Amino acid sequence: KMNTGNSIRQKDVINVADGRRLGTIADMEFTSDGHIKTLAVPGPFSVKSLLRNEKSQLVIPWEQVVLIGMDVILVDIGPQDDYPE
Repeated sequence: KMNTGNSIRQKDVINVADGRRLGTIADMEFTSDGHIKTLAVPGPFSVKSLLRNEKSQLVIPWEQVVLIGMDVILVDIGPQDDYPE
């Protein structure tokens, strides 16, 4: 079964490097021929982004997507020390 953009957005993104849940897809960037180029998940909370009224996002290149499973998307982006436990 092929994943659609909406079905991908509903899956939790898990970093295999440290087992942390990064959240669900907040945004996606596509190539000119319709393939996914990047996924973006909500970034770690920071006072700086709050004061600037910005939404922090972590952008994950498609090359770092390991697996799209039934319930989760596994990515390998290395340990992320900015994320809360």
